[in-house]
Amino acid sequence: MVPNDLPPWQTVYHYFRKWSKEGVWILIHNALRDLARQAAGKKKAPTAAILDSQSVRTASQAGIRGYDAGKKVVGRKRHILVDTMGFLLGLLITDASVQDRDGGRQLLHSLLTHAYGWLKLIWADGGYAGKLIEEIAAIARHRRVRVEIVKRSDTVRGFKVLPKRWIVERTFGWFVRNRRLIRDYEANIKHSESMIYIAMSRLMLARIAR
Repeated sequence: MVPNDLPPWQTVYHYFRKWSKEGVWILIHNALRDLARQAAGKKKAPTAAILDSQSVRTASQAGIRGYDAGKKVVGRKRHILVDTMGFLLGLLITDASVQDRDGGRQLLHSLLTHAYGWLKLIWADGGYAGKLIEEIAAIARHRRVRVEIVKRSDTVRGFKVLPKRWIVERTFGWFVRNRRLIRDYEANIKHSESMIYIAMSRLMLARIAR
């Protein structure tokens, strides 16, 4: 379904797959994120972030999938870390059966060991409480990171905006404004990640242009 004024779909897909494999989409995304943060008057390096996950259904394609008993979804789970503007700092896609705590541990260990040296505080919901807090604090790096759990009060009825948590929920909302991301249609996990990085790049380009 590539428009006629673009190259043949085989050529387009070749570069999409090549750039996915080589991490080019991530490099483009990260460069745009730095520009978008600076355009908003913030420094490139974030000091605070928010962690959460989103379960989405898969189509009938091949590839990993699982069952999220809590959300009653057969598909995959997107574990993300965002800055205080809602821009992606890190992304991990697993099958939907992976617990939030386990996915968060894998994502944060990978990120905090190699990047984001100025990050000091991460907000997360109750699904990440427990040993994860101590494990993240113990990661060897020049600046320690504290995980703060933002819990919903049991006395509150109906919908309530939780401090900082609404930021990552808005990012999930940005995802599903892209029809390609309402479900996960990709057999290859790298391609699923690339679709998200491309969608976020479009959003940040629009902000930079303004």
